[in-house]
Amino acid sequence: MTETARQPHTTPTRRHPAPPWPLVMLVTGVALLFDVVRVFLPSLITLYGRAGETDPASMGLYAALWFVLPFAAVPAARLTSPRVVTMAGAVALVAARLGLQAADGGTPQLLLASAGVTAGLGLPLRLRADAAGTWVPAGLIGGLAASSIVHLALDRVDLVWRGGPLPWLAVAALCLAFLWSVRLSPASPAPAPAAVWFAFGPMLMLAGMYCGGPAVLAQDTGQHSAPFTALAVALQVVALCAAVVYAWTTSWGWTAGLFLVAGVAAAETGVQGLPALVTAVALGACAGAAGQQADTTAGGRGGVAVLGGMLVFLAGAFLYYAAFDADLGFPNALVPVAVAVLVAAVAVRAGRRHRTAPVRRAPRRWGSIALSSALLAGFLTWQSPPATRTITGDEFTLVAYNIRMGFGLGGRLDLDRVAAWAAARRPDVVLLSEVDRGWLLNGGHDDLARIARGLGMRYYFAPAADRLWGDALLTNLPVAEIGSTRLGRHGYPTGAQAQSIVLEVGDHEVGIVNTHLQEPRGQAPEVAAIVRRLAANTLPPGVGVAGPRPVIVAGDLNTTPSDPQMRVLEAAGLSDPLRALGDPPTSPADAPVRRIDHVLISDGLTAVAADAPRVPFSDHLPLVVRLRLK
Repeated sequence: MTETARQPHTTPTRRHPAPPWPLVMLVTGVALLFDVVRVFLPSLITLYGRAGETDPASMGLYAALWFVLPFAAVPAARLTSPRVVTMAGAVALVAARLGLQAADGGTPQLLLASAGVTAGLGLPLRLRADAAGTWVPAGLIGGLAASSIVHLALDRVDLVWRGGPLPWLAVAALCLAFLWSVRLSPASPAPAPAAVWFAFGPMLMLAGMYCGGPAVLAQDTGQHSAPFTALAVALQVVALCAAVVYAWTTSWGWTAGLFLVAGVAAAETGVQGLPALVTAVALGACAGAAGQQADTTAGGRGGVAVLGGMLVFLAGAFLYYAAFDADLGFPNALVPVAVAVLVAAVAVRAGRRHRTAPVRRAPRRWGSIALSSALLAGFLTWQSPPATRTITGDEFTLVAYNIRMGFGLGGRLDLDRVAAWAAARRPDVVLLSEVDRGWLLNGGHDDLARIARGLGMRYYFAPAADRLWGDALLTNLPVAEIGSTRLGRHGYPTGAQAQSIVLEVGDHEVGIVNTHLQEPRGQAPEVAAIVRRLAANTLPPGVGVAGPRPVIVAGDLNTTPSDPQMRVLEAAGLSDPLRALGDPPTSPADAPVRRIDHVLISDGLTAVAADAPRVPFSDHLPLVVRLRLK
């Protein structure tokens, strides 16, 4: 009888799943591209040209050059090793991003951002061969979501605008993760269909406009409570996490496109809150539908589709924001709606062609990850409005400043430096013009909330061009009355308003009109009428006799002291005290030769001191005026 040899018993080795390097590559690559775009667009406005002065066609041609250059990568990718082209593009994008972190504005910032856009826009063309089709929808939406969540958590002041070692470490880690994932991602025999790559450009535009905070946070005249703001941020984070899940599960079908168009249309009609959340989630679902099933037949069409979609991004963004400087002949709100329809059409068409595509399960613990991220972002952005305070005596300090969306002469975002400078002047009232609360064109920043945080002041916003761009007043003095009057356009495309406020200064009431005139000849008479109303006696009948209320008109009036429009304002009882206090010029900031920014006062007030400090935080100089009640 033969004895059977016993086989030695071995314990099976537990294998951990390999990291999804293609997914990491896409998420980090898209995040880097979004970073660069948020620098390129405002650099185009503040460094290549002056907003409202440089010919929009010239700026459009400059931008188009850097968006068209990546098409040269299409034949190059066919003539050399795809891996070489991929690594070269990745290194170029990382070099541009690190260069922007080191740049101190000026021409280097403009050129680095431009080169980064070219490298970043060509990168999806090269990644298309390396990223398996199953990862692409979730990777693209994951990159947009991750970038937007970090943007929210950083109070919408991105790392590129921050100094110190910690931002450098974070950016270096992101760049290293991207390069490492590109190196380890295997080539895919089944790339994603061209439809999802084409949709990326339009989705980038919509994500920049609606998924970074401005569309979900209500931009009313007054500041919201800290819990309300934190909740709004947390909901946006949850919606962005849900978008990534739906990009992976692809279970919505044609309804994804319907919700996307409805969300964008509602947001553009002024509905705040829910439409932005719906838009974020629907973007993920549309990406999932557009990326269903790998496409082995697309060949070179995929690369052209990527770049074609990015040209849609450029054209859409250019048309939408050009409407504030030129008459397009149609409402610019139609532009993002049309882009949403395009994304929806791509998603619906792809979904119908691949109705049998399997529905994947949602990743485990995604709910806990979303909740943790939402709580962290809400905590980091918690900002309680300061308490009101009264002042004794009859003097107060007023600062009036056109901040040019927060960008200084060197093209750097100078919100924190504006706040630090203003705080050093110890103002009681701060009036700001050209306040941007979330335009993609300017990087999606909330100038007002950031400056108010630095000053420790309450803020009151007055929309002008649209609900995100206008003027603002910051003060902790008691506010007895506040409102905003939309001024007539008088043939000028940029909207204007006159914010009227009644403050309690000691035992007195002071009326303030805060405005940025766009067409002074037509708008000065409207402001004069508001001044007369504010100056009217408002005491109840039988409560003594009061004289006219003192009134201040301040802001960028686009009017010199000698212009006829000034005579219209003087006829309303206003005078220009700065003429007797040095008549300091305010524009342009680097070599001021004229004063178009003003602080005008009526009877009952006198100016004790006035100054236009030479600070480089805008293309205007601020006015600092010490006022006394008579």
